[in-house]
Amino acid sequence: MRPFVLSLDTDATDPVSGPTFLRIARALARDIQRGRLRASEPLPGSRSLAQMLGVHRNTVLAAYRELAAEGWIETEETRGTFVSAAIPVVAPRRFAGQPSAPLAVAPRPAYDLPDHRATPHGSSLAPGTMTLGGGVPDVRLVPEAELARAMRRVLRRSAVPILSYGDPEGPRVLRSALARMASGARGVVASEDDVLVTRGSQMGIDLVARGLLSPGDVVAVEALGYRPAWDALRASGARLVPIPVDGRGLDVDALARLCDESEGRVRGVYVTPHHQLPTTVTLAPSRRLRLLELARARRMFILEDDYDHEFHYEGRPVLPLASADRHGSVIYLGTLSKVLAPGLRIGFLVGPAPLVAHLASIRKIVDRQGDQLLEHAVAELLDEGAIQRHVRRAKRVYAERRARLGALLERAFDGVLSFELPSGGTAIWARVVDREVSADAWADAARARGLVLQNARGFAFDGKSRPFLRLGFAQHDEREVKEAIGRMTSALASLSVRARGRTSRASLASRSSP
Repeated sequence: MRPFVLSLDTDATDPVSGPTFLRIARALARDIQRGRLRASEPLPGSRSLAQMLGVHRNTVLAAYRELAAEGWIETEETRGTFVSAAIPVVAPRRFAGQPSAPLAVAPRPAYDLPDHRATPHGSSLAPGTMTLGGGVPDVRLVPEAELARAMRRVLRRSAVPILSYGDPEGPRVLRSALARMASGARGVVASEDDVLVTRGSQMGIDLVARGLLSPGDVVAVEALGYRPAWDALRASGARLVPIPVDGRGLDVDALARLCDESEGRVRGVYVTPHHQLPTTVTLAPSRRLRLLELARARRMFILEDDYDHEFHYEGRPVLPLASADRHGSVIYLGTLSKVLAPGLRIGFLVGPAPLVAHLASIRKIVDRQGDQLLEHAVAELLDEGAIQRHVRRAKRVYAERRARLGALLERAFDGVLSFELPSGGTAIWARVVDREVSADAWADAARARGLVLQNARGFAFDGKSRPFLRLGFAQHDEREVKEAIGRMTSALASLSVRARGRTSRASLASRSSP
């Protein structure tokens, strides 16, 4: 038997933390995978290995049991412990006294990936980073105690069915509660059979794309809009065409021209008509009627994303397009991510019952069902009125924060930013009116100071720069928003210093030229 050496140092390609027995098991498994320990090779006895590693013998026995359960080793009562004979022969790596350098990046897959543009993953923010991004609620306002009590009540009452499989459409009690909410507060007449519960509105968009679109289908989208929705629609193979957005919302006449001129039939249109994302404008009444009639005449679906219906601060909220739909053209998307918290991942889709059944059959393949415990608890809170009370409280808080951010922006950036307070939503769409200031450069300088600003380029279908920033007001209290404005001010000042430096260098060059 050749000398036995085992290192419990963490491998960069397979980091292990936790109980010592598990670290021992993983270290042995790595050596077997590398070919350092070969099939049928004997392993030290539990006492010997325990003494070698300075651990209790029971720890080694636990590691050996783990490896045996996974099929890496086998134990014969009279002969000892061996690497499994079923392990394929692997050429060992070279170990020349020094450990090989850890891999800097994960290896590429050993199979072909589809040739398409990958959507970049979002990254976590560094500690201390703030964001003025719009569309983010203050999760500290969530009635977590009431939610926790509702979850405990649901478990005590019916733990077995709740923890088992459920309907892909979502629990009937939640669909009924959402149908009542859509009918009562939003004017969207629906029964529980017309409602599909989803993991956020993003899943609803994805299911519609999977269920209704084929490669080459044309889908119209807002030229300034919500990029994750575009990604979901593109993933189905659809060809997206941007439609201009102005102070009255989507240009429906431009959409009609697209329908007339397009080489393929326009299959659908994705819109955010209540508080257009990102501009916050509301689709004008005449355009709403024109859009509904165009959809009926062209047999085109309207995917209406009403992502923040509850938060309207002046007058009554405009009712959704779906409330005026008499021909079954509108597929209505709602979400509780803004009402409660994004991490709960509860959205819903309202449409004709045959569509809901069709999309549920796709959802069953992809995700099977949602979180039944959470969804039953949320249904209870809706029936009890707890969520409605939370919305009323959050509206008051967000209205105060909207006014506060507006006042701070006016005071700090008079002559630099121009904006109107939106009638609803959770963000201000501000124009950078100082021609010496680039919105993109300002956002970059702010990020260097630990503040994320959303510039217009992130919402532009063509990816081009525009002199706008989207500034969220919902998630920060008074102290926090003052800190964010301070970082914005510092970032703007750094741009001014660089601009003065460029001006000085240009002036010096002109004086020194012949």
